[in-house]
Amino acid sequence: MTERVVLAYSGGLDTSVGIGWIAEATGAEVIAVAVDVGQGGEDLEVIRRRALDCGAVEAYVADAREEFATEYCIPALKANAMYLDRYPLVSALSRPVIVKHLVRAARQFGASTVAHGCTGKGNDQVRFEVGITSLAPDLRCLAPVRDLALTRDKAIEYANTHALPIETTKHNPFSIDQNVWGRAIETGFLEDIWNAPTKDVYTYTDDPTFPPVADEVTITFDAGVPVAIDGVAVTPLQAVQEMNRRAGAQGVGRIDIVEDRLVGIKSREVYEAPGAIALIAAHQELENVTLEREQARFKRGVEQRWTELVYDGMWFSPLKRSLDTFVDDTQRYVSGDVRMVLHGGRATVTGRRSETSLYDFNLATYDTGDTFDQSHAKGFIEIYGLTAKLAAARDVRFGNHVDLGEGELPTESTDD
Repeated sequence: MTERVVLAYSGGLDTSVGIGWIAEATGAEVIAVAVDVGQGGEDLEVIRRRALDCGAVEAYVADAREEFATEYCIPALKANAMYLDRYPLVSALSRPVIVKHLVRAARQFGASTVAHGCTGKGNDQVRFEVGITSLAPDLRCLAPVRDLALTRDKAIEYANTHALPIETTKHNPFSIDQNVWGRAIETGFLEDIWNAPTKDVYTYTDDPTFPPVADEVTITFDAGVPVAIDGVAVTPLQAVQEMNRRAGAQGVGRIDIVEDRLVGIKSREVYEAPGAIALIAAHQELENVTLEREQARFKRGVEQRWTELVYDGMWFSPLKRSLDTFVDDTQRYVSGDVRMVLHGGRATVTGRRSETSLYDFNLATYDTGDTFDQSHAKGFIEIYGLTAKLAAARDVRFGNHVDLGEGELPTESTDD
């Protein structure tokens, strides 16, 4: 039986050329796998037909938008996942769902190798290959751009020589990856980190400098999942799409960051993720109302580790699964409504309400009706600070007291 290779197929130049390039270099038959995670562009049937026209013996296409939103974006939302506190894992989240379909296709078509179009400098090669071998340790991985020296110039020459049905322009200065959770833009003049992004960089967001009238939106959550917007029931996919539209119109979610890649280099990335940023802001605020203090404090550390694991390509790892269990448990009471104003590039929470809230108005108020017994505070402070007090007394006893500095204490000015 002829060897078979499953190729993650985008429909673009590199992966279209990769079909024939792999076949010639390895003698294997190539099965193209295209997965729609909300990246827009061409119809899946058009992409399937192109793969076959470029020499694939089979073409597997999957509309994974609902799956991606429900099984990948929502867990990231529950974890408030923001790499370096700013990047909501746009590309990192899409790789494991694509990996799952690649492995499924490899089993279905009897392939022994899975190929992808990543270079040797980025994070995605790790995400694909670690993901693939985590689900199917017996499968081999191949990266034509990295392993078979498929440069862009060679890809264009190959496409022209073989009359492949693919555009071969050299003029697009950017490398772009997008899905329903957001859009990532890199390379070109952005590699000079002093250069500001130009207007043509952005697609998902409008310029926040001249925003339209402010947009007020109410997002309803049930156990950490957005289930309605302004009272209208939505699926996870619909929630992300609607917030992309509304927050994007206000310029919310533009991110310009120099980030630390897993492979050890720093990389300048520009992202736009209007729906993700707005939903995470709303979700975090509802957690502020519904999570117990110590649980919330511990969750922040879990969120950071969860985010790092996903960024580093460890979606299918044992630790990630264990952290999922913790995060899901914290969402038991994260239900209620969050009101936000979207305007001028900002998503600002202006109201929150929840039947499972831990906020007690009568305990919090300073006005009549206050039920907080302030007489308890003195004893609480005495016990709370006891260990520090004892340690300070020891320091004084051994001459290690804190240096208060020299000079006179400031006096209150009497000038009018």
